[in-house]
Amino acid sequence: MEKAFEKVYQLKLYIKGIRPQIWRRIQMPENYTFFDLHRAIQAAMDWDDYHLHEFEMPDPKTGIPERIGATGDDFEGLFDRPIVPEKKAKLSDYFTLENKAALYTYDFGDNLQVKVRLEKILPRKEGVEYPVCTAGKRATVPEDCGGIGGYLYKLDILKDPEDEEYEDTVEWMGEDFDPEYFDLEDVSL
Repeated sequence: MEKAFEKVYQLKLYIKGIRPQIWRRIQMPENYTFFDLHRAIQAAMDWDDYHLHEFEMPDPKTGIPERIGATGDDFEGLFDRPIVPEKKAKLSDYFTLENKAALYTYDFGDNLQVKVRLEKILPRKEGVEYPVCTAGKRATVPEDCGGIGGYLYKLDILKDPEDEEYEDTVEWMGEDFDPEYFDLEDVSL
């Protein structure tokens, strides 16, 4: 059973390093954890969650950046700083109107970085099932495409049907791939 909450955090997610921006606006209960936020980002960006990830965000009490993410044997010794367990770190413990931004890194090979910015703290609306995506723009960067550089390279190939890599790229990205496409109905958090 879901715990009661009164406030909703409206967050804007945008992928760093690409213009025009690829972004999503989501609303999440104040008592959700960073693990819940990770799952919402995965759904909003249409990723499959088969790569490592972490958040970096200042501790609002000290201002010192903290790493927040998965913990366990698979992660021991991978990083030079301790990690705060994402299943225990609540959004309300970190996001404030003065401490608005976190960085989410997904797939340390492709290094997809999503800026997470608190836009508003809203009252809960009756009848709304949270979390929810309320807006967005553009298709997301597909997983395993080589990061932002690989994605931009694939987009250039798609502009030139004469390119020797065109057919392979169309097969990999899908015949109907449109980088400008976004439909809110396709996003289910």
